Order: sequence, then C-alpha cells, then structure tokens
Amino acid sequence: MNQYLAICKIRDMLLNTMKKIENTPIYNELEEIDQYLLLFLKHGIDFKQVVDEIDDSIFITDNQGNVLYVNPAYSKNTGVSAERVLNKNVADLIGKDKVYTGGSIMDVLKHKKPAFRLSTTYTDGKPLTGYSIGTPIFDDKGELYQVVACSRPIVTLKSLKQDFDDFLKEIHGLNNKTIEKKSEDHLSSDMIGKDTSLANIWTLINHVAKSDATVLITGESGAGKEVIADEIYKNSKRSKEPFVKINCASIPAHLLESELFGYEKGAFSGASAKGKPGLFELANHGTLMLDEIGDMPMDLQVKLLRAIQQQEITRIGGTKPIKLDIRFLALTNSNLKEKIAEGTFRQDLYYRLNVIPIYVPPLRERVVDIEPLCNHFINRFCKKYECSFELSEQQLQYLRDYQWPGNIRELENFMEYLILCSSGIGSIDDSVITSLLDISSEHEALPTNMDFNTAVAHFEKQLLESVLRESSNLREAGEKLNINASTISRKIKQYQIDYSGKKDI
Repeated sequence: MNQYLAICKIRDMLLNTMKKIENTPIYNELEEIDQYLLLFLKHGIDFKQVVDEIDDSIFITDNQGNVLYVNPAYSKNTGVSAERVLNKNVADLIGKDKVYTGGSIMDVLKHKKPAFRLSTTYTDGKPLTGYSIGTPIFDDKGELYQVVACSRPIVTLKSLKQDFDDFLKEIHGLNNKTIEKKSEDHLSSDMIGKDTSLANIWTLINHVAKSDATVLITGESGAGKEVIADEIYKNSKRSKEPFVKINCASIPAHLLESELFGYEKGAFSGASAKGKPGLFELANHGTLMLDEIGDMPMDLQVKLLRAIQQQEITRIGGTKPIKLDIRFLALTNSNLKEKIAEGTFRQDLYYRLNVIPIYVPPLRERVVDIEPLCNHFINRFCKKYECSFELSEQQLQYLRDYQWPGNIRELENFMEYLILCSSGIGSIDDSVITSLLDISSEHEALPTNMDFNTAVAHFEKQLLESVLRESSNLREAGEKLNINASTISRKIKQYQIDYSGKKDI
C-alpha cells in the first residue's frame, strides 16, 4: 500500500475511534492529530496516482531485477500487458523471441549507476524501438533497493525536430570541461600497428607531438586518421588541456561559422542574448581537430587561414579580436590537390595546413595488422558483451585476403557482428564469414587427391573470379593480370564463371 492510501486508512480509523470517545479528555488530542492528517492529505501528493497518470512508461524492479510494478502507460506505449512482466525477472525477459532486447535495467543492476539505453520491444512479432533511462534507488545504508526505468517510444522524438537547431546551439554552449575536453578514457588505448606497418608514422608522431606544428592527416575513410590525431594529442605538451574536435562536414554551412568563431549578443536573429564562445575559444591553450577539412565552404576557408596564421579570431557581430594559443590538427579523406585544381579548396590554406603531412595507409595495405586488430576488437567486445570468442587460422586468412573498402571501421563493425552472432559459443562457422565477405568460392580447400593440372585450373578460376570482382570491365581485369581481355573472355567460358560485369574489351 502506498503512503497516501495508508494515511487515508489511518484517518478513517481515527475518525471511527473519535466517534466512540466524544466528550472525553483524549478527544481533543485526537482531533488535533486529525487536523494534521487532513492537512497532509490536502497538500500531499499521491505519488502512485501521479505515476499511473503520466505518459512515460514506468518500470520498477527490486535489487535482483524482479519486476514489481509497471504503470498503465507502459502497456499503452509498448503493447506488453502488465501480467506478462510482473513478478518476472528482467533477465528472463531479454533475448531472442522474448519481450525485449537491451534496455537500462540490467546496466543499473550491474553497475549501480544511472544508465541511458535503447531498447527494442517485441509485440506480436513487431519490433518497437524506444529509449530507456534507468535510475538506482538506494536505502538508508547505501545499498541498492530498487531500480526505476522511465522510457518512451523513439518515435516521440519526432516532436523535437523543430527544436533541433536550438538544441545544437545549446549543446555547443555548454562548458568545454563538460563536453569538449576529451579525457584519455575516450581516446585510443593504443595505436595498433606502431610496431609494424605504422612504425614510420609512430616515429614521426614522437618527433612532432611535442611541437606546436600544424599536422595534416590524410587517408581513406575509416583508415584511422582520428586515432593518429589522438596519439599526437596524448603525447603532446598540451595533453592536459582541451582537445576539441569538430567535423566540418556534419554542421550545416550556415551554422559552421558561428560554431567555430562564436558570436556576440544580438549578432543575428535567434542568437543567444548572452552571446556564445566558439570552438576556437573553447580550444584555447589546447588542440583543435578539424575533421573533413576538405568539405569546408570556400568563404570560411579565408577566415580559417587568418585564424591559424594570426592566432586570433573575431566573434560574429564583434569588433574586438580575441587572441588564442591553439595547436591545429586537420584531417581529410579528400585529395586536396585535386580540390585546389577544381577551385574548391584554397591553395594558401593547403600549404598552411600541410606543415607536417601524415598519410595513413588503408587496411588492405596493412595485412600484418589484421590479426592484432581482430584481437583488439575481440577483447573489447567480449568484455562488453561478457562472452568469449576466437577466430580460426583459416578465418583469419579470409580476413587478410579481403580488401576492406571501409578499412578499420568496417573491420570493427564486422567483428562486433561476428561476436554477437556467435550466440555465446565462442566461435562461428566459416560459412558466415565467407558469405558476409562474398568469398564463398575464393578459398575452398583443395582436395588432397587433386592432380597438378586440376589444381592449377582450380587456382586459375579462383584468381579470375577475384580479379573480375574488383574490375569494372574485362579490359581492366586484363591489365591487372597482364593478359589480353579476349583471353579472359575465353577463360570465363572455359570455367563457366558467372560474370555479370561490363563485357567491353
């Protein structure tokens, strides 16, 4: 029984007692108690009634994860009846073909800290994604007593769309210590490859990190440019100062200038009445990382060049220059020289950024790093999902032979997928990998009784299939193999290779 109802029952008992002892000395004292109870009921709050009426889904468990209460909105928002979850343990409700996946309750039970998580609820086989905020409740001794999760369907966030621009302005206006300054917990634990394929880059980092020289880091998307930037920052003399990162391609052009340089109060319609410092000011005395610098609008490139050269900026709507002391790191997957030729990137800015150039090779050129990277991701995701997993030597060979167009980012996502698909048994069948990488016929083991000519033909077919997949037409494949395109065409017919590419030779 909740507190409010308990007080109501106590008052009813009190009034019945007072009727029996009217005109007695104790009656006046009981009447005074009744006035206090009446005052409480008049100004107090029936918390259960409040929770029953709100639109948010409320889900309460004890300290073991046993479900004690769900409010009516929970069933309304999720389609899951209260009877389906009450008196059940949360752990028994999570998983395939069960009520939901994820959520915040298990994290709170484990870590005894608030948690914000996404969760998918299954109603009649239909998934409904929502977000859940879990909060631990402690008793007087500091022990976990209950867990309360408040959630909503994610579709309700659509109503916030019109406020998104205001949200961006507010989030960037927070103190740099709470959002912009990166602690080492958020940086890479180590630069995998520094002892092998990236040895020269690691040597260069050791030479330049302590300086304030501007560094231009180039390479394909997902190759690890930000990891290099993190290593430079961690090994620099500014490692205790702010490390501000901004993706020049992710912020709308009309907001980018105000985000970089800030603005004075009343500088434009919708500007904060107090004005706002830009990311340059938040990075003062620290390091500013400009990601996707090749996508910065031309009109801002002029102002950026001046800011880097003069180490000063002027806020939008302001007249007073602000002196700065910043170390710049610029990242791009674009060919800036081509952009200069096209007239979309300033040559003087390129030379100002390209003081220390660092090129990060793609993963396909770093085959020696495949295994240590896999081990790194296995350790991380096994710890995250509390499981074990390992790859066989044959599976590692599949990964070494793959071209990885998405580079390390693709490998990371690939490994997380494999670990989740392993269903806790610690391994996965070869067919899963070969299917995902589309190499089902590329690495078939040769039968031990195969003669030499048959083995050569088998290898020739695999080689042709591999090259054809990576070529846009027969002419290109011929150039790669140093044979005529007509020869390739004949081999396709000979080995009955399924080739659907351009047949022009």
